[in-house]
Amino acid sequence: MTNNLIQAVEQADTPGTLIAAVRALADARLEAGIPTLIAALGYNNPGAALLAVEGLVQIGVSAVEPLLEKLDGYNYGARAYAIRALAAIADPLALEVLNTAALNDFAPSVRRAAAKGLGNLHWHKLSPEQIQSAQEKAFDTLRQVSQDSDWSIRYAAIVGLQLLAKEPSVKPHIQTHLQQMLAAESDRAVRARVQLATVST
Repeated sequence: MTNNLIQAVEQADTPGTLIAAVRALADARLEAGIPTLIAALGYNNPGAALLAVEGLVQIGVSAVEPLLEKLDGYNYGARAYAIRALAAIADPLALEVLNTAALNDFAPSVRRAAAKGLGNLHWHKLSPEQIQSAQEKAFDTLRQVSQDSDWSIRYAAIVGLQLLAKEPSVKPHIQTHLQQMLAAESDRAVRARVQLATVST
């Protein structure tokens, strides 16, 4: 059955059959299907890519290392979908990749997905002595990203900061930074998002 599902994706010859095949493979939640779902992130078919992301997220932690190993350095669309999957799975193994992507990726869609994901990692999976430094690193990245020239990336960083503010070790730093942003931010949408984050942290 597994081979049939994988072959259906590999042999799909129309956008519709590809979407149906990826949906079937994703719904099966099979670890053997992870490489095929990752490959589907790079097809020129957004519907199939979104279904592949959902499938990888449903599979969960088992998909993290393959996603990290096969992160596409050339296809920014595939990279954005992979970052979205890593952010949703929220395993801290992805911390370095999310940090780097949020700060340095040339594609805004990748940076936004990474920034949001940084705030929502499952920190409890780290050892107690690793947690604080990891959270501080995430905060430092989000602080830098929140000063980006692109308003949409600043907006995503605020979402990440609001999520990260649930963690006591960095909450005071985030509250201070949000107040500073509120005083300096000129974009109305970003200001509104800062205000929302300030109220809820």
